This record gives sequence, structure tokens and C-alpha cells, in this order.
Amino acid sequence: MRAAPAAGAWVLLAACAAQQSSKPASAPEESKRPHLRLWYREPAPVDPKETPAETWHNSPAWLSALPVGNGHLGAMVFGRVHEERIQLNEKTLWSGRPQEADRVVPPELLAAIRSHFFAGRFEEGEKLAREALVCQGAGSGHGAGARADFGCYQTLGDLKIRFGHLGDITEYERSLDLDEAVARVRYRVGGVLFTREVFASHPRRLLILRITADQPGKVSFGARLERSERARFETKPPHLGLLWGRTDDEPRGVRFSARLAAKADGGRVRTTAEEVRVEDADAATLFVSAGTDFPGLGGTEGVDSAVEQRLWPAQRMTYGELLAEHVGDHRSLFGRSDLELGAQPEIPTSERLKRLRTGASDAPLSALYYQYGRYLLIASSRPGTLPANLQGIWADGIQTPWNCDYHANINVQMNYWPAESTNLSECHQPLLDWIDSLQGPGAKTAASYYGARGWTVHTVSNPWGFTSPGEETSWGLFPMAGPWLALHVWDHYEFSGDRSDLKRRWPVLRGAAEFCLSFLVEEPGTGRLVTVPSNSPENAFRRPDGKVHSLSVAPTMDLAIVRELLQSAAAAAAVLGVEPELQRRIEQTLPRLAPYEMGSRGQLQEWSEDFEEVEPGHRHMSHLFGLHPGTSLRATDATLWGAARRSLELRLAAGGGHTGWSRAWIVNFWARLRDGAKAHEHLLHLLAESTAPNLFDLHPPFQIDGNFGAAAGIVEMLLQSHGEQHEMRFLPALPPEWRAGRVRGLVARGGSEVELAWGGGALVEAIVSARRPAAAFVALPAGMTATAAAGAPRIALEGERARLTLQPGDRVRIARPNK
Repeated sequence: MRAAPAAGAWVLLAACAAQQSSKPASAPEESKRPHLRLWYREPAPVDPKETPAETWHNSPAWLSALPVGNGHLGAMVFGRVHEERIQLNEKTLWSGRPQEADRVVPPELLAAIRSHFFAGRFEEGEKLAREALVCQGAGSGHGAGARADFGCYQTLGDLKIRFGHLGDITEYERSLDLDEAVARVRYRVGGVLFTREVFASHPRRLLILRITADQPGKVSFGARLERSERARFETKPPHLGLLWGRTDDEPRGVRFSARLAAKADGGRVRTTAEEVRVEDADAATLFVSAGTDFPGLGGTEGVDSAVEQRLWPAQRMTYGELLAEHVGDHRSLFGRSDLELGAQPEIPTSERLKRLRTGASDAPLSALYYQYGRYLLIASSRPGTLPANLQGIWADGIQTPWNCDYHANINVQMNYWPAESTNLSECHQPLLDWIDSLQGPGAKTAASYYGARGWTVHTVSNPWGFTSPGEETSWGLFPMAGPWLALHVWDHYEFSGDRSDLKRRWPVLRGAAEFCLSFLVEEPGTGRLVTVPSNSPENAFRRPDGKVHSLSVAPTMDLAIVRELLQSAAAAAAVLGVEPELQRRIEQTLPRLAPYEMGSRGQLQEWSEDFEEVEPGHRHMSHLFGLHPGTSLRATDATLWGAARRSLELRLAAGGGHTGWSRAWIVNFWARLRDGAKAHEHLLHLLAESTAPNLFDLHPPFQIDGNFGAAAGIVEMLLQSHGEQHEMRFLPALPPEWRAGRVRGLVARGGSEVELAWGGGALVEAIVSARRPAAAFVALPAGMTATAAAGAPRIALEGERARLTLQPGDRVRIARPNK
């Protein structure tokens, strides 16, 4: 468990100004790829409630602002003319602290709880569980933990820039260029064309804003930093502004610090009592640096000095150099993949969403949404930072929705579904590192509640190492969250083939396997191994006596996770050549696990018994884990595959998919079922019904998991590699509406990159490129063959598939002969 931050004094947030260098700019030209741009003809609206201190709701204005980020800093750019607002976040700005939330459950009490469930005495079992198998203390505060030990991710504050323009505003446009990761605002007033550019530089760990005019001496403004609470601002001549604060009273929370610096081309920089001013300049550049004393991840007691030191090297560079450095860094990740589904219409993004809601066709919007998901992951999850939370890195206010924590019963996992397949493996690292940090507190939790070996975590967690069950068993008692998270270690290996990383993270998999093996108990009368008690995340059922319950024996999701985790741990041990005894125990355990069960309607049961669903259209579809993101439900077992499809049909017929993230999951389900028309139908539902003007996904409120889940779902429609021997299938769920297109830079399990081109609804060409030595398998479409395109790959035909033996640099082309 992490230690609390050291005690410290109030932290300085200063605004410093310096004169602009006269070196000429050498910035890259604005993106030549207009299909990678969100754009609008009006600013984000003005909303008097847009800075909510104690509300879960995102304002309409905030949901229209445009996000930039570098993994450390996030900013929402509103694009207003007279007074710009740029809302700021720093990834480690959390209230709360490590807490002792575990209860110690005597073995005999846990045995009594289990015996009640085995005997069908659910009411008695749940009563005891509600008393024993919950956290100690306030826990997450039921999603409102800003004032509790659990804590809450909070806003850093706002950068406000007051311009004082006079005259009518014309030629207004604001945009977000995904290829360059730059937000822009342009407008004309008083005959002068003003332009702003905002980006979050990862190399410099700064937010940088450039303001220019097409006439000399026309750039004048005042800038200040603001926060709604627990902060103070004042200025000191000749050019300093001071803002300092702390999220909580000590010892809880963190100290935060930031700096605002201004450089001007011509004109002058000065301060008033309220702000830093730039006057009569030709152009100006603002820099924002921020940090906290959060332990680890770059946090330091000397946060003021560290934050300030980041400013000076950047100020010695020209703006053009800073922009070029930023764009090059961003494109090194973003430029790896592209998707083309036709020309993007020259229509503002908000208008495209409106047209989609009236039934208009817009296939290129799906391509834009795919790239937006990748953009958001790059901006919110870079190595050395915390993982993307419920809102990535962007959150307004003090009490943010559900604390913007890490919900581990699907949400934080969904955030990383696209990391490997969309060629952003480095962006997976923050999640993997955070999972590693949970082993210590998770081991204590496993032992305290269940007398179990290994480690686990439950439904909610945070950067402080919270691994206990939640405040209520109905949603908070999900002990399989830890094993589900551990599967990301194996997932990363399957795509990357990084054996050294697998070795380093082996304790995570081993500990999760040990937890599963010791948590499982034998079911009386059957001899099957089951989990008990547990819930199917956030769902409930009605027993024949009419009573409603949430806890049961062997929810389907539990056993699906256990099965896949144990299989993955055994495979990892074999790769590493370690733990033969653990492999033996896993081999003995797997055949004894309770199997999937089919219900009276031909569906895959959500629970071990065919209970009546209290909410047939529930947002969670946890019993389908084996279909996606798991891989145990495959077309090779037609009976179970059909039962999974039937479950999905029943859930949707009852109104399922009414939240954005749930709809994104449905896209993945239909893609795995190889039904492109259905997958596309639900992607359109997501865009039309659960998408904000800035393309943020809406639960509501905003939850970024839907953005990431949908991006992963689009990949599943185009490429799948989860079957036996990681056999690649091209266009397995191509929607009829995507008649022609091209995608490059997808990644299959086994580590190969894939490029596809299709026309008339059928594959024209596929290129498989090896990034590491590998044996790859490709399902060959009818009439196609595989030939060497580069290097010296070995190709062997095996019926309707090709076996490829590849070395780095080898390329194989799949196409019709003589095409």
C-alpha cells in the first residue's frame, strides 16, 4: 500500500512572463488530412453552471469543449472569443489517502455464509454478507468520495484569458486536429484575423497556447489561473501571479502547483492585481506547467521547483520548434494506423451527429470516431502516468462523477481494449503498472476477507491502493475484478511477444491464479468448483419465492474469468519455464470448474440457475464475458455460440444498451458473432444516442470507456485473431454500409501488423507484416492465396488457411492470383 504524501506547506502557483525570442518559427503545416478533424462554427456555449463544484453532471458547455492532453496534463478548450476558458487537469490531482478499509472475516463466518447459499438460504447468506463482506468505513462514499479517505479526481482549475474585443465576430471556426493533436480557434473582429493554437506537449510536459493576429500590434489580453475552492490567487510585481492550494486538510490529499508563463513577440508583458497582461504584441505564447506531491509517478515534495524548471527550456525554444517537436512525438504513435471509409463531408461535426439522428448515412464518421478513440488514449495514457480513469484525464469540478475512479467490473478494462489492436501498446503501460501496484494491498484484502492466497481487488479502486469490497454487496462484492485485470498482462504479451515484460509482470498473473485457486470451493453434491458468494456485476435476480437477490453461487462471469485467467497463467508459466507445480494444480482444476449453462429460452444463463431477471434490459451483459473480451465462447462450439447470441438478443429486446459504454460492448459482441450489420447498427446507435457534441461518450454523464470500447469494436469488425493458434480473419464482420475502404496498422495476436483493402463488400488485398519472429495463421478467403511481398517468409497452405513463418521485416500479400 502506498504511503500518504508527506506533510507540506501551501503550494505556490506562479505566473511568470518573459519576452519572446526573435527566432523565426518553423512549425509544421496544418494537417493535410481533413478527415482527421473535428470542427465547429461556434464556440462552446456559455453555461452559468459550467463549473460544478458538487455535482456529477457535465455541463453542455464542457461537453462541447475540445480535449487535448499529454498523459500528465489535460485541457478542455472552449474556444470563446471575448473570454476564453481552458479547463485544466493534472493526472495525480486526487483528494483522499490510503485507508485501512479491510475487515477481517473469520473463516467460520465465511464458511457459514457459503453454507447458506449452498443450501438455498439466500436471504440469510446475503444478510451475513452485507455485514461482513463490505469495506470498513465510508469506502468510496457511494461515488461521492471527495471529502472521504477514498478521495476523488479533481480539476486543477481554469486558465481564463480576457481579450476585450470590440466589434462583430465573423469567420469563426474552432477545430481539433487529431493528426497533429492541436486545438485551433479562428475568427475575425475589427478587420483582424485572430488565431489560437493549443496543444499539450508530451516531450515538454506542458500545455502551450499560441495567439496570433494577421496585423501587427493587435494581440492584447489578460490571463489568470482560477480554482473554485481551496486555492488562493494574487500577483506580485513586476510579472508574477501566485496561486496555491491543497485538495484536503493534511494528511489527506495532495499539494498542487502550477506555473503560467507568457512570451510576447513585440509589445510588452506586465501584471495587474488580477492578471498577467500581454499588450500590443504581434503574437504571444502561454505556457502552463503543473504537478502535485502525489507519491511516485514524478510526485515530489519539491513540486514547486520541479514545475517551474519545466518552463525554462521550453521558453528558450521558438514556438515553431515546440510545435514541430510535439507533432512529431504525437504522430510517432497516432500515425501508425489509419482507417478510410470514404471522403469526410465538409460539414461541422455537431451537424453530422444531428444528421445521423435523422437517418442520414455517414460511414466516414465511424472512421473519425475510431481515430478519436486512439487520440484520446494517447492523450490520457502515456508511460509513467496513472491509467486513464472513468473520464480519461479530463474532469471538471471537485466532486467528479463516481469520483472519476477506477471501476474494475468492466470500465477501466474497457479503457484499454484498443491499446494493443490499434497499435498503441505503449499506452497500455500505465494500466499494467497500476495493476502491479495493487498486489500488496490486494494480498492483504484476499487474506482478510477470504483467507486466500494471492491478491485481488473488487469493484472500485483508486491511486491510493483501495482493494476492499465496496460499501454494498449488491455492486461492491466482485472478487473477480483482480483476475480480470491480471488478464491484461497476458493480453499484452500475446500482442507484443515481449517475454522480458511478461517475466517482470509474472507475479501479477501468478498471484491472481493463486487467488482463484484458493477462492474456489467445492459445491456440495456435484463436486464442481465454484465461486461463492459473488455477484454478476450490478445485476439482480428473482428466485421462485419472489424475493430479489444479487449474490449467488458461481455467476457465469466469475467462472469465465477464472477459466481464462488460469489458462493464461499456465500458458505464461510455460513460456517462462517456471512454476511446474502451479501448472499442475491449474491442469487439475480446470476440468472441475462449473460449466456454462443454458436456460429455458435457449440463452446462456447469467447465473448457475435459470433465475428470472429483475432487469431484463440491464446495461451489464456480464455472462457474455467469454464472447468478449474473453475468448472461450467461439464459433467452434455452435451450441454455446448460439446461446450467447440468444442472450444478446433477449437483452436488447428488453432495452439493453441504453448507456454509451454498454452500447460499445454490444458492438464488440456482434462483431465476435460475425454479424457486421448488427455491429454497425449499434455503432450508429452509440453515435446517435450516446455521443456529445465533442464526440465524448455519454453514460450519461461522460464516460470515456465507450469511446475506447467502440474503437476496439471497429477493429473487431475488420480483424480478429482470438481463435485457435491466433488465426487471423480478415473483415469477419464487415458492415454492408462499408462497401469499400482501407485500413492499415492494425495488430493481430502474435504481433503482426495488418493492412486491408476492400471493395464491393469483399477483401481485395491484405498485407501481413512481421514485427518479430512468429508463426502466424491466416484464414484465406475463397479464391485467394498468400505470396511473399518482402523478405523471405515461409508460406505453407493448410486447407483453407495459410501458415506463415515470419521474421522481422517479412511481408506476406493475400490476394487473388494475378491481381
